[in-house]
Amino acid sequence: MAGIEKSPNLIQTVAHLEFPGGPIPIDSPFYIDRSPAETRACAEIGKPGSLIRIKAPRKMGKSSLMLRIIHAAVDRGYRTVTVDFQQADEAVFATLDKFLRWLCVNVARQLKLEPNLDEFWDEDMGSKVSCSLYFENYLLEQIDSPVVLVLNEVNRVFERPKIAQEFLPLLRFWYEQARASETWQKLRIVVIHSTEIYIALSLNQSPFNVGLPIKLSEFTTEQVEDLARRHGFNWSDSYPIEQLIKMVGGHPYLVHLALYHLTILLQNHRSIADEPGEELGQAELAELLTAAPTQSGIYSDYLRNQSIAIQQNPELAAAFQQVLDAKNSIHLEPLMAYQLDQKC
Repeated sequence: MAGIEKSPNLIQTVAHLEFPGGPIPIDSPFYIDRSPAETRACAEIGKPGSLIRIKAPRKMGKSSLMLRIIHAAVDRGYRTVTVDFQQADEAVFATLDKFLRWLCVNVARQLKLEPNLDEFWDEDMGSKVSCSLYFENYLLEQIDSPVVLVLNEVNRVFERPKIAQEFLPLLRFWYEQARASETWQKLRIVVIHSTEIYIALSLNQSPFNVGLPIKLSEFTTEQVEDLARRHGFNWSDSYPIEQLIKMVGGHPYLVHLALYHLTILLQNHRSIADEPGEELGQAELAELLTAAPTQSGIYSDYLRNQSIAIQQNPELAAAFQQVLDAKNSIHLEPLMAYQLDQKC
């Protein structure tokens, strides 16, 4: 786990403070290394034709890890392309042909190449063959270095079964082509998603049983302590950390949000220049956590968004209530479990 040699005081922390939410910048002092997963992922992209699969719930650090993988690729001299399926218009998912053409144009533009799709697209051969030939004989042929293709928010593809059942096996095909083709070995694929795939794929067509699987877990107690120190809190007493973990586990975003608000609170209401780090903010943290799950608390927006997302679907709300009421494990329909996992 990466750390800093000397914990900052709160004044130093405030100078670099950033509101948590989006990906944590490469040079941020508040980023917690997710190794061994991070080390393994950054090493894997150095392997010809590699495939990395990153799975974690929302707000668990997937995008921050993605930035580190891209950074490692650039350091190696590789070209990188990021395709975020959240950016795709709904019309893009109308047909497989439209979807794959959108993908190809997106990749070509980021590689600063003219799309020239019509030269490689053959209606008689079909969209998947045309897409593969476009990658092999046009995109990869024109790029001298390896290309890291990052596919973010692939769960949006899961929601379109007809597209998913054609596109996901295509990724597996590209991965297998690299076993024998030097051209395909230049392509390294990173697939990032926040939910389990519930679409039935045969074992020899699925990209989710090959390559390197990365599953981001919650912060450990040591990582929460590290992040607290980076915010200027040198608590010798483990009680504040225990209370924070008791409320949110090691959820990276929620832990980071609590420490952010604690820093802001102390900046605004207390003299922070000479306070001992062992005592700084303990009482205020307890107050924040007491109010945290209420409508005026620091997690109100997060909880409200979760509640709205669930309540918009009565069946999903009923399933969620089942989970809350259950004293033991329960069985949910795969699609309902998928949707609940995505929302929560």
